[in-house]
Amino acid sequence: MLSPPPYDPLELPRFSDPRWEGEGGAGGPEGEEEEEEDEGSARRFERSRIKALADEREAVQKKTFTKWVNSHLARGSHLGDLYSDLRDGRLLLRLLEGLSGETLPRPTRGRMRIHCLENVEKALRFLREQRVHLENVGSHDIVDGNPRLTLGLVWTIILRFQIQDISVETGDTRERKSAKDALLAWCQMKTAGYPNVNVQNFTTSWRDGLAFCALIHRHRPELLDVGSLRGANALHNLHSAFAVAERELGVTRLLDPEDVAVEQPDERSVLTYVAALYHHFSRMKALAVEGKRVGKVLEAAREAEGLAGRYEAQAAELLGWIQRSLLLLTDRRLPRGIPGLQGQLQAFSAYRNHRETAPAWERLEKAEHGRELALRSELLRQQHLEQLAARFHRKAALRETWLGDNQRLVAQALRAQVAARRERLRAHLELQRLLRDLEHLMGWMEEMEVRLQSRDFGQHLSQVDDLLQIHALVEGDVAAQAERVRSVGAAAERFLGEGDGYRPCPPEQLRARVAALELRYRGLSALSAQRRLRLERSRRL
Repeated sequence: MLSPPPYDPLELPRFSDPRWEGEGGAGGPEGEEEEEEDEGSARRFERSRIKALADEREAVQKKTFTKWVNSHLARGSHLGDLYSDLRDGRLLLRLLEGLSGETLPRPTRGRMRIHCLENVEKALRFLREQRVHLENVGSHDIVDGNPRLTLGLVWTIILRFQIQDISVETGDTRERKSAKDALLAWCQMKTAGYPNVNVQNFTTSWRDGLAFCALIHRHRPELLDVGSLRGANALHNLHSAFAVAERELGVTRLLDPEDVAVEQPDERSVLTYVAALYHHFSRMKALAVEGKRVGKVLEAAREAEGLAGRYEAQAAELLGWIQRSLLLLTDRRLPRGIPGLQGQLQAFSAYRNHRETAPAWERLEKAEHGRELALRSELLRQQHLEQLAARFHRKAALRETWLGDNQRLVAQALRAQVAARRERLRAHLELQRLLRDLEHLMGWMEEMEVRLQSRDFGQHLSQVDDLLQIHALVEGDVAAQAERVRSVGAAAERFLGEGDGYRPCPPEQLRARVAALELRYRGLSALSAQRRLRLERSRRL
């Protein structure tokens, strides 16, 4: 086992200085300032240490997840950098196709950002359909190469397609646990009895390499000599386990010994590699079970072949005996003399005694006849069932055609209704815009009427000239709004015309409001002219 460090690297040592300490533990103001500065530097050191550990763990995860993705990509595809190569979404779609065995939508061609966002969104949509919870992960995060969220997405994929379905067998029953607990229980069962191996987690329990070697030795004891391994030589143990697993078992080396032989190995990386070992040994166990089943089938086939050979030999022997008996019984050349006849009678009696197997033969013939009748009746029944099935398939095809026609009709009706509703909503939107413009014009006219009805015509010539200049600007505004009033009236004609089209509001109300707008505009124009006359009259006076 690795010896623990003499101190916790996250625990900062405390330093003391006689200048800062008095008899009663009190210091002067300068001592307090220096102590605060030391505490601030200690906090900064602690934060930098935590950030360095987080960066180191992120680097290990990136390396492990990159190797894991490459091990599951199809031939011809390779992931170089986890953050940049997943940004366009193409390799992500290929990875999910290989893991799920399903056909995903083809990636969108192009290298623009919008194409990358669309491809990544296809992959995320497939994961959501698989009931995979994606928290705070969006397509823009992956396209932007966000390290933390990219690692989180790959870890979610590993959990869903490699770890989620892991289960353990305890005794005669199968106990369903969480993926992590099930894998931990499996490791504990497989490593039980090995010295200096105590798997309690997926971090410190694996850093000396003995647990990896114990797992491999449990299933393939000829590959490793666990008796010669020592916990103090962690790098050697880890290198041996990873090399043997890659060379003999075909398990990709997802971890490097230097990444595991540390004080706190990365849990996700270790969990990913242990899950790969679990799946390999599970497949090996399944193949062994299938091999036993095939062996039993072959053994039964050999026994049947032996029985058939014995049956043929006995049948041939029986046929030879029948032919010899027929020759003997049809021979009418009887001997002359009583001794000869007595000898023939004794031989015939011996034959009759041997013929006692005839009742068994008759039973066999009856059984054969019954078998033939059963086969013929079953044949007739099966033929009748096939005819019924063919008739059912014809009716089902007709029903499917009828349902397909109805479905197309319903779809057409729904599309028509959707189009009509879209037109109605568009009409509502245009009407709301028209009413908004109308209200705005009415408010503007009300404001201008207040200004034009002012009784201020100036006290002397300079004030009158100023008011005339201001009034000229007002007249310009009034004239400029004339086109807007005409456009509002023209837009309202769409909703006032006669026809059977959809009307979002009663035409009478809209016509009244448009007429009020035009009337008010004419009144505003008249007020503008009257004020100009009064201002000019005031100027002349």
